Amino acid sequence: MAAGGGDPAASPLKTPSWAVRIRGADGEIAGAGILLTPDQVLTCAHVVDRAEDRLTAEFVGAADHSVPAVPARVDGSAYVPETRDADGDPVGDVALLRLDRPRPVGETVRLHRLSAPGREVRMYGFPYAHNGGIWFRSTVVGGCGRDGQVQLSPVSPGELASPGCSGAGVADSRTGEVIGMVLSGQQDQHGNRFSFMSPAETIARHLPRLKPHIVGPTAVDERLLPAADGASQDLLDEPFAQRLAAWLRDDGSQVKISVVGPGDAARAATLRRAITLADRELRTAVSVDRASLDPPGTVPSAGGHDLAVDASGVSAAEIAERIAERMGLWQHPEDPPLDRIRASRATLNLVVVGVDEAADPLALLDLLDVLRAGGSRLLLVFREDGDCHRRARDRLLVRPGRERRARLVERLREITGPLAQDLHERLAAVVPHGVRPLDSDLVAAHAALAGLLRADDADDADDADDEDAGGVDRGGVDRGGMDRDGVGRGDEDREGDGRPDSGRVPGPGLDLARYERLADRAAGRLAKAVAQLDRLRDRRDELAGRLRGYHVLHQHALRGEEDPEVDGLYLRAHALLRARPCDVRAAEAAVDAYTRRVDDHGEGDAR
Repeated sequence: MAAGGGDPAASPLKTPSWAVRIRGADGEIAGAGILLTPDQVLTCAHVVDRAEDRLTAEFVGAADHSVPAVPARVDGSAYVPETRDADGDPVGDVALLRLDRPRPVGETVRLHRLSAPGREVRMYGFPYAHNGGIWFRSTVVGGCGRDGQVQLSPVSPGELASPGCSGAGVADSRTGEVIGMVLSGQQDQHGNRFSFMSPAETIARHLPRLKPHIVGPTAVDERLLPAADGASQDLLDEPFAQRLAAWLRDDGSQVKISVVGPGDAARAATLRRAITLADRELRTAVSVDRASLDPPGTVPSAGGHDLAVDASGVSAAEIAERIAERMGLWQHPEDPPLDRIRASRATLNLVVVGVDEAADPLALLDLLDVLRAGGSRLLLVFREDGDCHRRARDRLLVRPGRERRARLVERLREITGPLAQDLHERLAAVVPHGVRPLDSDLVAAHAALAGLLRADDADDADDADDEDAGGVDRGGVDRGGMDRDGVGRGDEDREGDGRPDSGRVPGPGLDLARYERLADRAAGRLAKAVAQLDRLRDRRDELAGRLRGYHVLHQHALRGEEDPEVDGLYLRAHALLRARPCDVRAAEAAVDAYTRRVDDHGEGDAR
């Protein structure tokens, strides 16, 4: 068994012993549940509401293959109904049931804290069509709403959680650990189908009494928690709080670098507040109520980060092990954690405070670069803007940004060059019936390319000035820590000490994500248009072959005689097919007219 009670080696056909089927007083299935202790079952509050007062818990995975039925009731005050917050997002919907008779301890399972973005998970529910229980597979899409709930996308359309699945355990497919509980499934007006779960951390926040039954490392190091005396709770750097909240809501910046000096109590308190509010387990009702009094745009949603670590005095290897554990990378424990992280291709939103105070800062930068290259998002906080800070900016912002911009330049050159040429060649061959005009897309691609090349020229000129000035950027830094938008959507937040900034991120103000979306859209439309035009060319060639075949047949049938009317139809079709660009629709109509006339002529001769 794994650490949290899951079994990664279990057959997907096996009914888990912890899966509970819940019936109401009318005998109908109300939902599912998770056996956490011998006499406690976790489920959704709306399952309890549906079942009314009399509940029966049925254990379909019992070891003796029977299906014991045990009366159950809500366990005291352990009932949090679903409500809606100020933004209309769902909150709560969890309940704990107490069994009249305990079950064997071997049938229970513990919930596990696990960072799960992009992972495949399985849930065991009891939909009406399969009321004996069935596995559903989904992929974790990411957080949704402000309660820390998580959106799941069914692996196949038929695997949407349906009535009878609410309250089912959600198991990570890789580790077998139960990491959350199914809340609901729904289909939107566009036909998209999603399920939703409440992860272990959110469940712990709503039902704190369950924390002894939840295992796995918490997402926030204890050293990053707010002071117990609350002395700093009124300290708030509003602009800094807004920038932190924006990154935690995924503003498009992959890497954000900030400097929070040891003497800046307000920024330190603001950072701790953001980390706390963005954690599913720490974001209590008290903290939310407190934050609701703060300025707008300063409160992140729960689940904004997957892990927040204090690197002060800690080695890179220890931090890598912490990340691997949080990501559930327990396979091959003999391998170094960095190798496991690199091989997993998993990503996470990581906050590292005190990067320059780590036991081995340069080794930590190596680890962070691996995470960045793998797609993880990084919020990095330094104590001072010294050598380590400059190295981090160069490795994690400047170089990746320039590489990203260079890739984008090459892609736009491909779009405006060879791909555009392919399109023009085909437009010269056939009239584009049914093909979307692409002039505006190509103009936008040319404009984006020109803008990027101008930014390159400006960077080259600035670099030359920097060399003349000893490598110092004269731009300066706004006092107050204004963010600087850079290539790769990198982001640097400074404490604003008035000193010049060094190691400029190239192309300030360029929204590369927008340019990349533009390139994706233009390339996709070009490919679609070329494919449509190729089909038109193929149809033209097919019509030409058909015309030639009928012409030969007709000439044999005439035996040297002339038929001016049919010959005129042939000449019109032939001219339309040879025209450039060819109007395939008109040519098709002309070929059809000719072949029908030849067929009619042949039938007349036969008579």
